[in-house]
Amino acid sequence: MSGLSSASAEDVIDQQARVQFEAFLNEHRRALNSCLDGLTEQQARRSLVPSLTTLLGLVKHATFVEKVWFDEAITCRSRTEIGIPETPDESFVLDDNDTIATVQQAHRDACEASRHATSSLGVDDIVRGNRRGPLPLRWVYLHMLRELAQHCGHADILREQLINE
Repeated sequence: MSGLSSASAEDVIDQQARVQFEAFLNEHRRALNSCLDGLTEQQARRSLVPSLTTLLGLVKHATFVEKVWFDEAITCRSRTEIGIPETPDESFVLDDNDTIATVQQAHRDACEASRHATSSLGVDDIVRGNRRGPLPLRWVYLHMLRELAQHCGHADILREQLINE
C-alpha cells in the first residue's frame, strides 16, 4: 500500500509504543486494502453472507472507520461535515461509482490523512470528538487494531471462498 511505512511488527520490537502501534496499524491497513488485489469487479462485489459484507464493502467500511477515529474523534467535525455515513452499516453500501481502484485509493487517502492527523499527538493525548466522550489516542489505536484485525479475518475467509469457487 503506497505511502505506508513498510516497517513490520518484527522491526519495531524495541521501539516506543507509538512506533509499534503505527507499524501494526499499517500492516493491517495494507492487508485489508490488498484483499481486493487480483479480483474482478464482480468478485469484489459478490455477497457471500446475508449481511452487506463484501470484500469491496469491507475496504469501503475501513475508510469510514479511519475517518471516524482519526478525523471525527480528533477534529470534532461531524460525520456530515466529513462526508461519511451516520452509521457503520451504511458504510458497507456500494454505489455504481465504487470500483476496486476507487475504493482502494479512498482507503489509502484516508490512511494517509489518519497518519497526518495523529502526527503531532502522543499516545496519551486525549481526543474529544468521539461519541463515547474523551479518549486517549492509545485507546483509539487499540480499538483500530481490533477493528482492522477483525475485518482482515473476514476478508481472508471471503477471499478464500471466492478464489476456490
